[in-house]
Amino acid sequence: MTFAAVAEQHEAKRLLSAALTEGPAHAYLLHGPPGVGKRAVALLFAAELLGDHARVERRTHPDLYVLEPVGDQIRIDDIRTLRKDLHMRPYEASRRVYLILDADTMNEDAADALLKDLEEPPSYAVIVLLASDLGPLPETIRSRCQLVPFRRLSESAVRAEVRMRAPDLSEEEATTIARVAAGRLDRAARLLDPAAQKRREALIAVARAVYLDPAFDAGDGAQALLEGIGERGSEAKEKAEETVELHELTGREAEQRVRRAQRGAERDELLAALEELEWWYRDLVVLAAGAEGAVVHVDRLGELRSDATRERLQGAERACELVRAAWREAEELQLAVPLALEALLVRLRRELAGPQVFAR
Repeated sequence: MTFAAVAEQHEAKRLLSAALTEGPAHAYLLHGPPGVGKRAVALLFAAELLGDHARVERRTHPDLYVLEPVGDQIRIDDIRTLRKDLHMRPYEASRRVYLILDADTMNEDAADALLKDLEEPPSYAVIVLLASDLGPLPETIRSRCQLVPFRRLSESAVRAEVRMRAPDLSEEEATTIARVAAGRLDRAARLLDPAAQKRREALIAVARAVYLDPAFDAGDGAQALLEGIGERGSEAKEKAEETVELHELTGREAEQRVRRAQRGAERDELLAALEELEWWYRDLVVLAAGAEGAVVHVDRLGELRSDATRERLQGAERACELVRAAWREAEELQLAVPLALEALLVRLRRELAGPQVFAR
């Protein structure tokens, strides 16, 4: 089967398999969370359309055009360059395939420019857009593409990937990583990295200190979280610099690629940290309610059993709401991160440690 190597995503596979059987539409929009297989499926789809898996996988097929952002956005000049190529006939295959990665980063001018070719594309062109978020894309773009939805993967699918990559992990550790990854293989892979494991330890230490440490300082807690976010950004920056050097990129394009990689990694680390923070407090609620089988942090059950007192139940429920609200603000890029994290920890302290802490 064409897409057998990609886990789950049954609806996406069904739609694209039908396109291969019946003949493709002129444009597709693959949308869903990062790390769930969109790029892998898009490349397999392109490989089938062009009839050459090896060169498509290496992105060297002459009838494959891949566009991804340089810096934070896809700009109108990027689309103009694509449009010039779009009106060149195929070199080898019967069609040309255009993959637009991170299409949701197109600015308004770029989207308007692309729209003209989505309305009247050449007969031999298949345009495939990939987006983690449909929201930023204009309705005019969405309505001219066949939508192909991707979902977060099941816990069992992520656990199978974790088991393949790290067969020596205990069952508790593998299950925890699968649950903390929240249906994303990219996060699961990162959680297996020793540096990520240290960041997770630091995060849980802050989550517990909020209600256990009489001398807890929100500023120090926020700084510990910020160090983890900065460390993840530095890792991404180093990898991007290696890629830039490998492709012999220089000047503005190189700088923007590196900056975008760093910022993207920092944002993803912030969102992942907030998700795990919420799950820690949710685990307190779950255990207090006697539903141990639903715990996310199964590798920390001893600490959770000790912490999940009836007295903390209401505060933990409210803590989940506070962290969830902070996640939404961060996801919408509405956070001044250092101040927001400190303010969040102050509010969590108030809910979980009780008003008596502030009365001293």
